[in-house]
Amino acid sequence: MKVCVIIVSYNFEPWIPLCLSSVKASTQPATIVVVDNASQDRTCEIIRSQYPEVVLIKNDKNLGFGKANNQGMKYALENDFDYVFLLNQDARLHPRALEILICAASHNKDYGILSPVHLNGDGDRLDFGFAEYTCLKSKEEIEQLPQEITECSFINAAMWLVPTSVIKKIGGFAPIFPHYGEDRNYAQRVRKNGYRVGFVKSAIGYHHREQKEVSPDAFFYSEYIYFLSEAVNPHYSYFKAFAYSILASVKKAFISLFRGHISSFGKYINIACRLIAKTPAICHTRKETAIPGTHYL
Repeated sequence: MKVCVIIVSYNFEPWIPLCLSSVKASTQPATIVVVDNASQDRTCEIIRSQYPEVVLIKNDKNLGFGKANNQGMKYALENDFDYVFLLNQDARLHPRALEILICAASHNKDYGILSPVHLNGDGDRLDFGFAEYTCLKSKEEIEQLPQEITECSFINAAMWLVPTSVIKKIGGFAPIFPHYGEDRNYAQRVRKNGYRVGFVKSAIGYHHREQKEVSPDAFFYSEYIYFLSEAVNPHYSYFKAFAYSILASVKKAFISLFRGHISSFGKYINIACRLIAKTPAICHTRKETAIPGTHYL
């Protein structure tokens, strides 16, 4: 099996030894493709000098997570890889993780996305995002799961195994998402096309991040991205998508007003206006992603 590990990098220098060494130590051989989003540090210099086997795609500007991953996916399709594995720059893999995932994928072709269990950097507890998406609280709960693969509606794209046959049908990440949300939309499209999303309990990855307090600006940005993902959700009709995005954000605005939160009222009205302004792009995305083919690659 030909496996292409795609890492989107931005100021990757502190993470290079941790991340790349974990892939090189994998029991499953893989080609590493780093798509660099115009790093301001020595990322590209270090990769060229110390990791000459890595395929480096260097962008002149920061294209964001989705578009940069699309470049890596395009490379994988053009070079006849069987699988791509999307790996965050601040993540690393257990040596057997890729091997276990590919074995699971080859025997469960109904899965369009398979992920390892996401632990925190120390490996002593679940990554906070993974715990939220899976509704599991501890490593012990994972170990007690009755099946090797557990289906979920969504797991974030910090560590995703995707067969290239699925990419040929689903396409790449939708460029309507500026930053965040693209992986949720992709999982929706995968499931809309009859595939499943899940994680393999014996495959382990480590995400080196800590949960931080969310600022008000970050919270309302995440609300905007959530409503945008609802607007292009392929499981919804146009009317339902409108109701779950624009109307829902207006509803939240008036709930905030009723509670005396004037600032939040204004923020949610702003979200609704931004979504209305994006209506042509939303309609285009909904139409394009409904058609089979390698969109955006």
